[in-house]
Amino acid sequence: MAQAERTQHGRGLLSFLDTDGKPHPVEDAFVLATVVLGVIAFVTAQFHSLHLLSSWTGLIGVLTGARGLMISATTAERFAVIVGMGAAAVGFFLSMAHGGLFGGVLG
Repeated sequence: MAQAERTQHGRGLLSFLDTDGKPHPVEDAFVLATVVLGVIAFVTAQFHSLHLLSSWTGLIGVLTGARGLMISATTAERFAVIVGMGAAAVGFFLSMAHGGLFGGVLG
């Protein structure tokens, strides 16, 4: 009986994060968004000319991760959000050194 319930809930893309056996679609969406934004911010921060993209995705990734931490339900979700937030923060800070959020556009 327990396996039947587990297979019904374990069909999502990020179901491995739901270690308590309950589905958490909103929390998983925040995890996915934070990790994707963090990867984009970190990778694009390595290129000086992409500082606008990396600064904005980094800032949004950090804010999304903060909200994801507040509503996370399991340790696995928190771990993934922290990794994504770290990547977003590094990308954000590197892009701020390269020109910032509005570098060259305003003024």
